[in-house]
Amino acid sequence: MKVKEKAGYRQTVAAASLGYITQACCLNFLPLLFITLHDKYDISLASITGLITVSFGVQLIIDWLASLVGDKFSMRTVIVTALLLCSAGIGGLGIFPELLGDPYAGLVLCVALYSVGGGFIEVIISPIVENCPTRNKPAMMSLLHSFYSWGSVITVLLSTLFFVIFGIDNYPTLALIWAAVPLLDAVWFMFVPIYGGEAEEKGDRGLLREPVMWFFLLLMFCAGAAEQAMSQWASAFAENVEGIGKAAGDLAGPCAFAVLMGTARLLYSFMSKKLDLRKVMLACGVMCTGCYLMAALSPVPVLGLAGCALCGFSVGVMWPGTYSMAAGRIRGGGTAMFALLALAGDLGCAAGPSVVGFVSAAFDDNLSAGLLAGAIIPVLLCAALVFSRGKMSLTEGVRT
Repeated sequence: MKVKEKAGYRQTVAAASLGYITQACCLNFLPLLFITLHDKYDISLASITGLITVSFGVQLIIDWLASLVGDKFSMRTVIVTALLLCSAGIGGLGIFPELLGDPYAGLVLCVALYSVGGGFIEVIISPIVENCPTRNKPAMMSLLHSFYSWGSVITVLLSTLFFVIFGIDNYPTLALIWAAVPLLDAVWFMFVPIYGGEAEEKGDRGLLREPVMWFFLLLMFCAGAAEQAMSQWASAFAENVEGIGKAAGDLAGPCAFAVLMGTARLLYSFMSKKLDLRKVMLACGVMCTGCYLMAALSPVPVLGLAGCALCGFSVGVMWPGTYSMAAGRIRGGGTAMFALLALAGDLGCAAGPSVVGFVSAAFDDNLSAGLLAGAIIPVLLCAALVFSRGKMSLTEGVRT
């Protein structure tokens, strides 16, 4: 039986990878419908923006709650429930707005459902894979997180193809098709082996008393901020600054960003045994800074656009790399540790785009100025890595 369980971890990792594709679908499908929903239901753009706020707020709450109570429930129960909520939320996009009578209330319900599910996926998937009996955990973690990038690309490309063939008015049908992905994954997770981690002695309060934990929280904040500050504004930058069309801007901006981010994670998963993760993170921070400066300052439009796309490659290892370093350094941190890291990362995901947006607005909607300000984020990450050299070991595990 033990032999079977050891061999079955590949099924567990595969199911977890599909979970990240689900999360990517949750975050990237609805934005494709913003203008359609605006026209169909006469919902203001300000109200549509409120849907993003709901999604972000719910996920932060889930991150925090998971750090408090995540270890009190079985991982299987949490992940299956999360996937079912995602399925209900995505599939409901074509049903609840009509069913409830108030279209906006229906949309808020859908966003809340899949945001709760997505929040728990972010918290629980990483420890599930971390507990699997794999030899090279940093490589496996990087490979796992690459599926979020591929999921983003798949969601945008296949949805766009569907709209071209069948028309965007048939989005409720596509919503039900996408809803089948987390539903099938939930069934899959009912049967794959889920391995227990080390016994945990402290929750979030115990973790926060460890100075090294605050170091990893800072790295996660910077990773999320550096990733989303460019990702969220890449399309607008490509379209408005570089003067290209909307479709081309989406392909050259967020889509190229996601492809290169996934490529970086995939490459690191193959090469991790030969590389020092800390040095890789530092090199990524330096490259990321250069990409922000290239996008903001380049007088040649093509180079500025290349800076946006290459930034995806530079941030690829930051998020999963921080997870791996923290798991290796803080033994037995468990779900509470991953929840706190996800919370810090999500705060960065909100702060990064906000910095770019506010600075751009202060300079007469100049996105180049905003991206120039965004360069301080990877600089902060590099400074933290350099400062911590010799101050603390990131390889010797300590129990919490």
